[in-house]
Amino acid sequence: MNFFLNDSMEHPSVAVVILNWNGKSFLQQFLPSVLQSTYPNLKFYVADNASTDGSVKFLKEQYAEVEVIPLSENFGFAKGYNLALQQIKTEYFILLNSDVKVVPQWIEPMVSLLAQNPKIAACQPKLLSFSNPQSFEYAGAAGGWLDALGYPFSRGRVFEDCEADQGQYDDASPIFWASGAAFFVRGSVFRQVGGFDPYFFAHQEEIDLCWRMQLAGYQIFACPQSVVYHVGGGTLPKGNSLKTFLNYRNNMILLYKNMRFGNWLIVMLLRLMLDVISGFRSLIAGDKGYFLAVIRAVFAFWKWIFSQKRDNVFPADLKSFRPFGLYRGSIVWQYFVKGKKNFSEIVEKE
Repeated sequence: MNFFLNDSMEHPSVAVVILNWNGKSFLQQFLPSVLQSTYPNLKFYVADNASTDGSVKFLKEQYAEVEVIPLSENFGFAKGYNLALQQIKTEYFILLNSDVKVVPQWIEPMVSLLAQNPKIAACQPKLLSFSNPQSFEYAGAAGGWLDALGYPFSRGRVFEDCEADQGQYDDASPIFWASGAAFFVRGSVFRQVGGFDPYFFAHQEEIDLCWRMQLAGYQIFACPQSVVYHVGGGTLPKGNSLKTFLNYRNNMILLYKNMRFGNWLIVMLLRLMLDVISGFRSLIAGDKGYFLAVIRAVFAFWKWIFSQKRDNVFPADLKSFRPFGLYRGSIVWQYFVKGKKNFSEIVEKE
């Protein structure tokens, strides 16, 4: 497959949209690389979630070519992007974290991939670590998968273990979810399925969106011919109690929304047991904040079930479809019991 558009081909419109909240230092460091992108039909936007660090003033003074979309408060990743993208007309969106360094021709392979296959709704580049460029980066690596119990992992990353990039995942491949750190999406499909679920605020909203896009008949792809370098943890660093809370709560919500009820009930019983065990292990290890975040997430999930309006919940007949990138086994068993740390050791050709 040719991953670069020919000169004779029309270049569809692309908008790079960076959602910012008090990320002035990242914008100073990484925005110059984004502006050096070689794709010709391209516009740049920064949607600002009511930053207080002078980000907007800095952008307006230093980068006139970047259009700023000011938001009235910190709406988080999900609602912040929903509000911003409503104001932009383009064929493709690239939702890009502010802590990502790109190479000049990072956009062309992704445009080419989607232009050649209208059933692909979204894709992601290969994510490498900014601090260790020979290693995959946690937040998506070479494309996201989900196991039978709803635990996300990636080609190149299982739990905390990130593999060295040795070209082992350099094939353009269908995946379950594309990373929100560098999320390339067809604008028409984003609108068709309702965008991100604003209740998620942040974390795993891209997994929920990709699942809904697959249920609607589309595919999600990894496009490793495009490469970016991600710092990671810029807004909510690893170990942050809010991050733990959002990850656990949102994961339970996305399973409820997108699975058939019978399957969900079995998974939830197992997940509650494993999540509580994980919480108590952290408590015994002295991490009270992690334990409390897990317990809060469980109660928040049940509160959501009984009190929140649940939009974009697919009917049972669509939920019978098995998305690509759904591993039938348990990565908890493979990783902690069998000691398998690499994606390729766990997942056979599906």
